[in-house]
Amino acid sequence: MPGERPRPSASPTISEVAAEAGVGRATAARTLGGYGYVSPELKERVLAAAEKLGYRANALARSMSTGVSHTLGVIVADIGNPFFAGVVRGICDTSRARGFDTLVVSTYERLDEEVAAANVLIDKRVDGMIVASAAVDRSSVGHIRTALDRGIPVVLVDRAVPSLDLDAVVIDNRNAAREAVEKLIAAGHRRIGFVWGPPVDKAPATRRGLIAAASRNLWTDGERLRGYLDALDDASIPFDPELVMVGPKVEERAAREVARMLDLPDRVTALFCTETDGVTGALRAIRARGLSCPGDVSLIGFDDSAWAAVMVPPLTMIEQPVHRLGSTAAEVLLDVLAGAEPRREMHTLRTRLVDRSSVAAPPGRT
Repeated sequence: MPGERPRPSASPTISEVAAEAGVGRATAARTLGGYGYVSPELKERVLAAAEKLGYRANALARSMSTGVSHTLGVIVADIGNPFFAGVVRGICDTSRARGFDTLVVSTYERLDEEVAAANVLIDKRVDGMIVASAAVDRSSVGHIRTALDRGIPVVLVDRAVPSLDLDAVVIDNRNAAREAVEKLIAAGHRRIGFVWGPPVDKAPATRRGLIAAASRNLWTDGERLRGYLDALDDASIPFDPELVMVGPKVEERAAREVARMLDLPDRVTALFCTETDGVTGALRAIRARGLSCPGDVSLIGFDDSAWAAVMVPPLTMIEQPVHRLGSTAAEVLLDVLAGAEPRREMHTLRTRLVDRSSVAAPPGRT
């Protein structure tokens, strides 16, 4: 009809909000983008018009004009893994409470996927990143340095990267592993298998070679191996390379390696498993040999969860503060975004050994 205002589109534009409010487009843009000065009266008119028309700001466009997206990027190995799911929940709970959205990408421990994820998040103009990185040395951190060069602060979570001087929120992996192995030793065990070691084809014959191989892989793996070796040293138990699993970190490999340890002339009597798939692979091998846990083989694992408590027997496990790992990482990053100087330090959280029923004295000993 003549004189009737054009009907707003399904997705109202800033120009349509401005027309509805009776202000210039620049005033509406400043109000809806949250930058620049707008008088209280005009701001109220613009916001009322936006609500009436159902206007929803385009976050990417707003970030291009303001330089702020109120979004954190998160890169983890596998969001389907209960450990990382808990970490991400901690990040999201904390960031949401402080007005930030979260974008999460899984990399499946593949460095090429991590590089691609970082590039996507940079293009999305995230304000900061939290990364559980698969990088292990100076040559593999270019994508993280690119983010830093673009002014995007980065906080590491779950694992440190020795070549990066960044804040990292981690657990005390070395002491957690030492405590677990000490419990097995206190029960009388001396033939204690480690599941799993570095992903190499053949176990190094010396302690030094084993540590060197571990140092070329994830920081967490190396720290847990060092804790295992610390406990053996403290008890004057000699290192035996036959009792360290090597190779791909998958359940099937763990089952084969544990079966090999059980077939040794002086067989393993206890196992320390540093990942969930290592635990399940070890249990499969024990049962396939017609043995029992803990009657024939004792076992302690990492990453306690609800299923460990209902196993037969209930498993003794190391409990990680997964939610607090995520929430602390988010707090550190958000504080930097709010103007605090990066502390560039390790933020170390404690674990807890949950004592259940999978540890007993070795066979033949009471």
